[in-house]
Amino acid sequence: MANMRSKSEPHRQLRGRSLWPNLVVVLSLVGAPLAGAAVPDSEPTLDQDQSAVAPPAEAPPPPPHGDGRRTMARLLPNIGRGFVGTASGDNLGPILGGGVVAAGASYLDQIVKDSISDGTSGATASTAGGPLWSTLVVAGMFAGGRLSQHERFRAMTYDMLDAAIVNATYTEVLKVAVKRERPNGEDNKSFPSGHTSNAFTLATVAQRHFGWKIGVPAYALAGVVGISRLQQNKHFLSDVVMGGALGYVVGRTVVRVNSLPLESKKSTWNLSPIVGRDARGLLFTLAF
Repeated sequence: MANMRSKSEPHRQLRGRSLWPNLVVVLSLVGAPLAGAAVPDSEPTLDQDQSAVAPPAEAPPPPPHGDGRRTMARLLPNIGRGFVGTASGDNLGPILGGGVVAAGASYLDQIVKDSISDGTSGATASTAGGPLWSTLVVAGMFAGGRLSQHERFRAMTYDMLDAAIVNATYTEVLKVAVKRERPNGEDNKSFPSGHTSNAFTLATVAQRHFGWKIGVPAYALAGVVGISRLQQNKHFLSDVVMGGALGYVVGRTVVRVNSLPLESKKSTWNLSPIVGRDARGLLFTLAF
């Protein structure tokens, strides 16, 4: 038994921490363009209004849907802006901070795994936070939002669909890049936790639109989803920590970029002479 333990223990430690050389590479690739990205002065950021430090009890009302910002015609462009906005310099701190905290949490991965994972508890929360039920909930809320006359609810459900798509893509890219084995050996898509990142994405969108009266229970439910993934032996603690950080960044980014003023279309005019063999005059053109 002693020999078997001595052989298996290093393997358990290696499997729990082997992602960090790969993670350093991923964070380096992400951090380089982020560090060099300039945030336009015209874009309001959370650092400027300091809502990240002391968020208001009530979020300001979103712009009315009739202003053209959150429409079906703009859904794909808004999703694209969410992708780009997530990789902006404004998110450099939260992304690198989440990576540092996750790196620290990796030293507790095996301890937490042995302490709380039993493979049976947390099944309900884990299932509710999964791709199937989460997709049904987000799609149902989006459809309800299109029919609702409540402006803030309409905006929130629109941003939830937008953010869920952006988050799912970034999460899958990281999973493929890091290729960390799950604690139960099921596959190599342990890092980060997709259930957790999705739950924190939706919680962040809800908090940004309705304030902390909705944000507190939303984040609490997201935390339960993350814990359930540990209990189900599907993820390590560091997977869950990074999933929560990624979800927060994506959620706040999508709400911010979707709330930016639309670029105004300025009318222009031009006056030019017409000179020909049989024609003389002026040509006036107006573009608007």
